[in-house]
Amino acid sequence: MDAIVVKTQNLTKCYGTLSALNQVTISVGRGEIYGLVGNNGAGKTTLLKLLAGQIFPSGGEISLFGAHESKKMEKQRGRMGAMIEQPGFYPQLSVEKNMEYYRLLKGIPGRRIVEDVLKTVGMWEYRQKKGKTLSLGMKQRLGLAIALIGEPELLILDEPINGLDPSGIIEMRNLLLKLNREKNITILISSHILSELEQLAAVYGFLDCGRLLEQVSAASLREKCGSFLEISVSDTERYTALLEKRFSEKDYLVLPDGLIHILKPKRETERYSRLAAENGIAILSLHTRKKSLEEYYMNLKGGSRND
Repeated sequence: MDAIVVKTQNLTKCYGTLSALNQVTISVGRGEIYGLVGNNGAGKTTLLKLLAGQIFPSGGEISLFGAHESKKMEKQRGRMGAMIEQPGFYPQLSVEKNMEYYRLLKGIPGRRIVEDVLKTVGMWEYRQKKGKTLSLGMKQRLGLAIALIGEPELLILDEPINGLDPSGIIEMRNLLLKLNREKNITILISSHILSELEQLAAVYGFLDCGRLLEQVSAASLREKCGSFLEISVSDTERYTALLEKRFSEKDYLVLPDGLIHILKPKRETERYSRLAAENGIAILSLHTRKKSLEEYYMNLKGGSRND
């Protein structure tokens, strides 16, 4: 059994002189939820389309379930379900008939699978509704149901929570976690709603302008986004000098607006307040904060632009 379900090596896609994807190397392990992070235009959809075989690479290599030759990969794509960009279904057909169409198209025997999958995604009671009458959340669920026909081992989902209301986002999140935990389905999911990815992904790939900035595990990311102290004082220069002299603090930042971020505090918060007071410096504000995924991504982007 392959430990690595998806692997790319220097994967590149160009449209004329435009580089939509530039030498991207990622690795997705079996049973993982892998989050592709990036703004619109970062290259997320292009990468997913390449993996699904909807477009072809300009360079580099793709491996699916250990296969990298074209014919072998096409066979392995039968173990994959995908929902990329807008869910594809016929608006004049009912939910059930749409599902039946895709079941026959994929050559999957047994009509019971349609009922099972629609119940899994919570759409069985809406089976008679026509596609054009569905709400956005229902359309996303139907798209997911179509991707699940054939019991795929790998799900590729492009912005599945985009446009959903808060309750719809929670329902989709819980459904994906259930599929992952109970059926051990590997999920590669893209989103620009980073706060939601934080509650799903075990591994992240950060994309910007077609380049992979970083691939990192959730555990490593939590460590990198650990708590820090944010301090505002009346005399930033004197206070930072005291930090270095009295507390031997080296791991801190002074932001343009004068805020001080102590990234890995070595002492209790009260000690930093007392250091200011004992030296006649006023503390204007002091908070314990945690860097968000959005902040981490923006810092990565900023760093890449300065390379």
